[in-house]
Amino acid sequence: MILVHMGWQEGPAGSASVARGSAWVGSFTKMRMLLPYLWPRKSLPLQLCVLFCFALLMLARILNVLVPIFYKKIVDSLGGSGGEPRFCWEYVLVYVGLKVLQGGGTGGMGLLNNIRALCWINMQQYTSREVQVGLYSHLHGLSLRWHMNRQTGEILRVMDRGTASINMLLQHIVFNILPTVADIIIAIVYFSTSFNYWFGLIIFITMALYLAVTIVVTEWRTRFRRKMNLADNGQRAKAVDSLINFETVRYYGAGEYEVERYENSIRAYQKEEKKSTGSFYMLTTIQNIVINSGLLAGSLLAAWLTVNDEKFTVGDYVLFASYISQLYIPLNSFGTYYRMIQQNLIDMENMFELLAEEKDIVDKVDAKQLVSPKGNIEFKNVSFQYVPENLSLRTFLFVVEPGKTLAIVGPSGGGKSTIMRLLFRFYDVTGGAVLVDGVDVRDYKQASLRQAIGVVPQETVLFNDTISYNICYGKMNASEVECQSAAENADIHNKIMTFPQNYTTKVGERGLKLSGGEKQRVAIARTILKNPVFLLLDEATSALRYPDRAQHSVCFK
Repeated sequence: MILVHMGWQEGPAGSASVARGSAWVGSFTKMRMLLPYLWPRKSLPLQLCVLFCFALLMLARILNVLVPIFYKKIVDSLGGSGGEPRFCWEYVLVYVGLKVLQGGGTGGMGLLNNIRALCWINMQQYTSREVQVGLYSHLHGLSLRWHMNRQTGEILRVMDRGTASINMLLQHIVFNILPTVADIIIAIVYFSTSFNYWFGLIIFITMALYLAVTIVVTEWRTRFRRKMNLADNGQRAKAVDSLINFETVRYYGAGEYEVERYENSIRAYQKEEKKSTGSFYMLTTIQNIVINSGLLAGSLLAAWLTVNDEKFTVGDYVLFASYISQLYIPLNSFGTYYRMIQQNLIDMENMFELLAEEKDIVDKVDAKQLVSPKGNIEFKNVSFQYVPENLSLRTFLFVVEPGKTLAIVGPSGGGKSTIMRLLFRFYDVTGGAVLVDGVDVRDYKQASLRQAIGVVPQETVLFNDTISYNICYGKMNASEVECQSAAENADIHNKIMTFPQNYTTKVGERGLKLSGGEKQRVAIARTILKNPVFLLLDEATSALRYPDRAQHSVCFK
């Protein structure tokens, strides 16, 4: 057992900002990182669902051609083109049936789209779940050094925005951008072959100008979105930091200061938001001019041919006008889709940076389990530094035999907390070795090493859950009897039974509903339940009344 008065050891502060170029630079690399999450390799039903959705998507492209064609047939039949007008009920039935499947001319509310969207829900949930769990697992695998240099609120914001962007990115690319591009190509080919090449040329030029304007202006707008994200991260981080430490804010009467600080962060965000929104309206205005110019040119040509070319009928004009209007409706949103894809890629940048963070502390390939430890600890000429040229420990050594107790005392900043962190292998030593039962801790699997060590910190922070959950965190599968027995040994059981909900009482954020002594007793009960081979005490009874300290010292022994 080691008794330590821990002092907070500050590592390198701040996080490096990463310079970024265009949002499309490295976008294919990002897509490759997403591939493991996009195809449900372990689920055949989901794979079939994905294939079915793509089949419906292809069928919708065919419908977009057939609907205007049958509209032309109806107009020509009713107008008596090439003969007497006739009641074309069969065309009307087919046309209405196609519209039911297509929906509103754009597929937005059509039967095919609704079936596809319903089937895609499971795939969306799969992707979101895999990404979130993977990122969460990765964050838990990063070192203490990394977590000490990041703000929790900022990390959570990056997670929220990044995971939400993945599904949106898939939605926009697979079900908006690709179908629209396919419809444009089909329209150019159809009108060039069925009408004449001038129609295909008008559509091609209009589409090319539209896409060029959209890409150029959206690339220019990207800088505003990035600045918005930085301001948004700062706003979230300030809010979380202030609310977590609200008690300190109250102690120093800094409520107005925190509100003003938060308001300033909102103003900074809104300043960048205004630039982004204004540039978006400029983009949509230019897009509308390009689209309607193409529509005007094509409509005038179709009207002229209808009057001057016997091959062209009123139905042909209606076909062109309805087809192009049908095509332009989703195309009018193409800029929005492109902008959203840009935003999604930008929103995912920080998430990919988190995923790219390398783990400082990793298990060796041949690392072994710490099984039935005897209880020997040795620090053998250990040297360690948080930052270069600033040694926290220099050739430090001690040995603790099984069943023995070692007390380490010293001034704040003397390296006592560092000793505990090195034993837990939160960091690796710079020189020397930390040995457990004569084996370097780097040769053990981290999980088995930490399972053998228990710690009662001076400053206890509890989960915002029940008392039972916090105690049983020391042994996840503990029974109710074991939990209460540990609480009795920590002399907290009777107090818990006075609470309205007993062991199911919520302790609040960071355990703030409990007093300092009650929190420390819960931490003691949690460690007792874990029953570790090695026990580290950081002034574990500092929050208890003096008469109770001797009782708990006996309990630890």
